[in-house]
Amino acid sequence: MVDERAINEYSHENVFEETYRQVQANPNDVDALYHLADLYDRQGHYQEAVEAFGKVIELDPDRGYAYFKMGTAYSRMNQPEKAVEVLRQAAEHLPKNPVVLNNLGIAYGKMDRLDEEIAAFNKALEIRPRYSSARFNLALIYLKKGDRQSALAQYEALKEFDVTMADELKKKIGADN
Repeated sequence: MVDERAINEYSHENVFEETYRQVQANPNDVDALYHLADLYDRQGHYQEAVEAFGKVIELDPDRGYAYFKMGTAYSRMNQPEKAVEVLRQAAEHLPKNPVVLNNLGIAYGKMDRLDEEIAAFNKALEIRPRYSSARFNLALIYLKKGDRQSALAQYEALKEFDVTMADELKKKIGADN
């Protein structure tokens, strides 16, 4: 049997091993550390990702995407309080990034803080009005609050630019139009 790593020097294992070695050789190499944290995150090793992103932030406190990725990892670990704290910092560093705000809204939702969730989704939509996920998520919150009319308004907007997602939303709303 042939070792795939010997054939493909860019295999996932080789990239991880090389990045890990770079960080071991120079623990203050913020770019290598960020890459390692991202690899942990992509593998679903969220605790290791959080720890590595924390080190990145210690070395480079202005690296907004490290906060974003760390907050998302906390959310995936079902730690919404920590996710909100870190994603709010990410939003300060990346104020025009609607994905950060969408993820912040999701984290608020896990804590049943619906008004803050709605505000985060609305802010994401101010930045990118055709952001399908934020519009879909906002409609679901309106449904949760019993505001079918507002959910339908999101459906009407969504079907103008994302028919597939609008159809999925229509099923959830139970819309006849």
